[in-house]
Amino acid sequence: MQIPLEITFRGIPHSDAVEARIREKTDKLEQFSDSIIGCKVAVEAEHQNQHQGNLYHVRIDLSVPNKHIVVSREHHDKQAHEDVYVALRDAFDAAKRQLEEYTRIQRGEVKKHQAPAVTDVNW
Repeated sequence: MQIPLEITFRGIPHSDAVEARIREKTDKLEQFSDSIIGCKVAVEAEHQNQHQGNLYHVRIDLSVPNKHIVVSREHHDKQAHEDVYVALRDAFDAAKRQLEEYTRIQRGEVKKHQAPAVTDVNW
């Protein structure tokens, strides 16, 4: 990565263990693709409510040549994450899928559909 990893915690205290997990997940993304220019990760906790504990939101911004990949896992998604590690796992899995798609496109491995042949029909 050309730009150092940026990690931000909002609404929760800084955690060395969470930061270590983010660095580990980011290193795996870098092993998968060497085209990552920079990465920003934000972990945010929603205020605690009566029925559930804290809900964690994770946002990952990846900068790659000619594209900016953004992954956001928030409470509006089908699954609200009460475990920060599960939220991180899901967000980094989504980032990996988007990075895989970006890499396939860059390599020209994406299937191109041919338009159906147009024939001239005389009635």
